Amino acid sequence: MCALWRIVQSSILLIRIDKVNNNHRSKMTMKKLSLIRICYVNFILFCCCTISVAQNLSIIPMPSQVQAGKGDYIITSNTTISIPSKNQDAAKVATYLSKTLAVSTGFDLKIVENESKGIQLQINAKPNVALGKEGYQLETTPTTITILANTANGLFYGVQTLIQLLPKEIESKSPVSNIVWKVTSASVTDYPRFTWRGIMLDVSRHFATKETVKKYIDEMARYKYNRFHWHLTDDEGWRVEIKSYPKLTSVGAWRVPRVGDWGKFDKAGHGEAATDGGFYTQEDIKEIVQYAKDRFIEILPEVDVPGHSMAAIAAYPELCTTKDTSINVNPGSKFSNWFGNGKFEMTIDNTLNPTDEKVYQFLDKVFTEIATLFPFDYIHIGGDECYKGYWERDANTQAFMKKMKLKDGEALQNYFTKRVSDIITSKKKKVIGWDEILEGGDLAPGAAVMSWRGTKGGIEAIHQKHPVVMSPSPMCYLDLYQGDPSVEPPTYSMARLKDTYAYEPIPEGADSTLVLGGQGNMWTERTPAKSQVEYMMYPRTFAVSELLWSAKRVKNWTNFVSRVETHFARFNEAQINYSSSLYDPIISVTKNTSGSLVITLATEVNNLDLYYTLDNTLPNKYYLKYKEPIVLSKGVDLFRVISYRNGSAIGKMISLKTEDLEKRVKK
Repeated sequence: MCALWRIVQSSILLIRIDKVNNNHRSKMTMKKLSLIRICYVNFILFCCCTISVAQNLSIIPMPSQVQAGKGDYIITSNTTISIPSKNQDAAKVATYLSKTLAVSTGFDLKIVENESKGIQLQINAKPNVALGKEGYQLETTPTTITILANTANGLFYGVQTLIQLLPKEIESKSPVSNIVWKVTSASVTDYPRFTWRGIMLDVSRHFATKETVKKYIDEMARYKYNRFHWHLTDDEGWRVEIKSYPKLTSVGAWRVPRVGDWGKFDKAGHGEAATDGGFYTQEDIKEIVQYAKDRFIEILPEVDVPGHSMAAIAAYPELCTTKDTSINVNPGSKFSNWFGNGKFEMTIDNTLNPTDEKVYQFLDKVFTEIATLFPFDYIHIGGDECYKGYWERDANTQAFMKKMKLKDGEALQNYFTKRVSDIITSKKKKVIGWDEILEGGDLAPGAAVMSWRGTKGGIEAIHQKHPVVMSPSPMCYLDLYQGDPSVEPPTYSMARLKDTYAYEPIPEGADSTLVLGGQGNMWTERTPAKSQVEYMMYPRTFAVSELLWSAKRVKNWTNFVSRVETHFARFNEAQINYSSSLYDPIISVTKNTSGSLVITLATEVNNLDLYYTLDNTLPNKYYLKYKEPIVLSKGVDLFRVISYRNGSAIGKMISLKTEDLEKRVKK
């Protein structure tokens, strides 16, 4: 409400100025100022209404405009869904709505044409320029519900908002009785800020079944995402059937099974069976592509080259520089050393040979089949974390570089990227890759960049006049810590919900027309099960949807948290896992001048009370309440803290030994 209070303060100031100068104005000036005051008051009332209603209605992502109505519309078994006559696109959206509502209501709503009652899905006869391709207007009254849009895309997003206006039980996986399916009266005008609103799912590290992928797509659609970036190949598995190279899946899709701490697994033993994995047949791919299309989601396939190619090399070792026939699909064992500042080495050759024409023949056939399977304009070629050491130590590669006047490994990768770009362009597709494809020389014309190493790559691509998708780590990485590391799944960096929500996709001073949008990236090294993936994705995926869809002026952290909490209740009904780490305290440790540890606590959200103990007991609301930094006395060996709201525990218990606190001391 801070922005609203500033508006109120400005209004008060205007009135005060008005009073001071009242005797010096002409009648015409007074009329103008009176009009200004009226506009100001109306604007304040509109803002109050918009913020209040949006909070009460708990829509994610926040619409551009929301106004309150009076009364409720009740959906019953007799409610109909009306569409324009002979409009197949509207009919598809109506069918989606009817089937979605049927799951929890048990109603089989009939789809009719040109009726002026019930739920009406209407296409503008003359396009409303303000709505664009994906915008909509939703009007709910006690007698009708109307969704108006220029295209079926807009109707679909209006339907998603309508579903969010229904009681939380609408998310149930089976019919719920004794529920009044009411929709609060409201008027919504809404359209997206960006055209690219994506989520990346890595299925190489841990395979997701066809049905699981469909569920992810359903969840994406509910929050108005329209790009599903499918990371299909990597060192740990090749997941897409390529008929030209059957060993990519008969060999490359399978690895030896391992359970435990990713990155510390034993390598495959001699003769050990590779039974962990899976892949999508081309028929599976076609089915999923159509499933996504029916939900207005385009699928961006990624074949990660020239690095991250161990699964392909395990199947066809002649593709790499060393031609090492002992290479297996990596099961999650360590095969790299990282030295900081982006420097690293690979102990196994996982990189394609950029000097071998047979590699380009291989990629031509692979991308021919990929282009046929995926109708989206772009194909992602990866390009990240390509180790060049094996190239640098190979005499033939060095001779090739000298012949082609390529000064270093980055220039050689740039050569490779341009060759692959030519292949993909020949399939009438566009190239997009991680920001490393900017290195070593000019980027291929028409290529787009996905900025992941912070925002630097995106800024550089914009300077070079290339389109950009912003997905920077850590803000948009969904596989990172979202709360205190002591009570979170193990990972390597931090991205709290508030940090994700605060991110601005358009770099300061950048040409906004080149920023296609952004996405959240879900890497799955440490998330073998769907429930674990969900825990990492939600609620940060809510934040990403809002920063990509909603106008900057409607974003408000406190309001967002309130809406997130409402959607937690909806997820309970939907049986979708999520993280409640936003309630856990943020723990900072320093030392005072006498060398004692000092613990400072903060919270990510408001209205939380923190209770702690220093005597090895379990804290609750009857113990010490945090009010100021805590100085640990000698002999204290365990600190415990838990968060409460309104007298009830809401966060996880965090327990830290003194030696763990010592490690957290800020230098």
